[in-house]
Amino acid sequence: MKVLGIETSCDETAVAVVEDGRSVLANLISSQVDLHARYGGVVPELASRAHVQAINPLMAEALERAGCRFTDIDGVAVTVGPGLVGALLVGMAAAKAVALATGADLIGVNHLEGHIYANFLEHGPPEPPYVCLVVSGGHTMLVHMPQEHRYEVLGQTVDDAAGEAFDKIARFMGLGFPGGPALDRLARQGNPDAIAFPRAMVDSGDYDFSLSGLKTAVLRYVKAEVAAGRRPDPADLAASFQEAIVDVQVSKTVAAALERGVSTVLLGGGVVANTRLRERMEKAGAEAGLRVLFPSMELCTDNAAMIACAGASRLARGERSALDVAVDPGLELAS
Repeated sequence: MKVLGIETSCDETAVAVVEDGRSVLANLISSQVDLHARYGGVVPELASRAHVQAINPLMAEALERAGCRFTDIDGVAVTVGPGLVGALLVGMAAAKAVALATGADLIGVNHLEGHIYANFLEHGPPEPPYVCLVVSGGHTMLVHMPQEHRYEVLGQTVDDAAGEAFDKIARFMGLGFPGGPALDRLARQGNPDAIAFPRAMVDSGDYDFSLSGLKTAVLRYVKAEVAAGRRPDPADLAASFQEAIVDVQVSKTVAAALERGVSTVLLGGGVVANTRLRERMEKAGAEAGLRVLFPSMELCTDNAAMIACAGASRLARGERSALDVAVDPGLELAS
């Protein structure tokens, strides 16, 4: 079964062809980083227009690289939400057109489920149950999966997502856009224990997260240092800020896994590309006797292969979406 995956939830136009839910025949991304960099963040209207320009050529190229034609496609998996409404509509329109023209089955996929299923492309479906840490620009949450496509949200951020926090502090530090990767690189040169930033909600007794207070703490620290005539070391600042986020994420993920009695932890989302999070999570998992899986860097960020993988799994279960399916910018992760 060949599934065409389409992902346009934010600022990356992505198209992939995946065979039998595992074999990636093509996985292409048209990045909009240069377009949005001058504004320091994603401009929704510009993102939508860029998707319109990129989607058809990208589909054609993906099919060519996969060595197939539209008529060879058995299913079309498309991100239905969450995301920017205009961006989602572009991908949905393209998916519906392909499904209608070829007779291929259409399946709408939750973007967050796609991030979880990115693990299955490289590791195969591990034996459930699992606990999943999903961290991206718009989401930070812990999820219990008793079986495939069944989700129980254990906790999530009560304010800012981790990716958003990374980008905002990176912008404050003048590191450019996107800020997360730049801050990660700078942090490798610094001391993560140099500055004692707060670990918000680390002892809250639940699995929720909070990051707005940490951002404020960073801003106040820098202003106080400058007022005192001192210049904070940028690498130490980045490393200490990053460590405060990673500490809470790792401790709560391990606690949730042990409390739920699972043996496997899955990580998904763009922030999983953070090298410190991967390093700390792997070490903490090993110490707790947990198997920790995360996608390669290429599959951490928004991509269409993960959407095709999740879609193929749902199609194999007999699920289908009607041609009048609507996008849902605020779509929640549900069974």
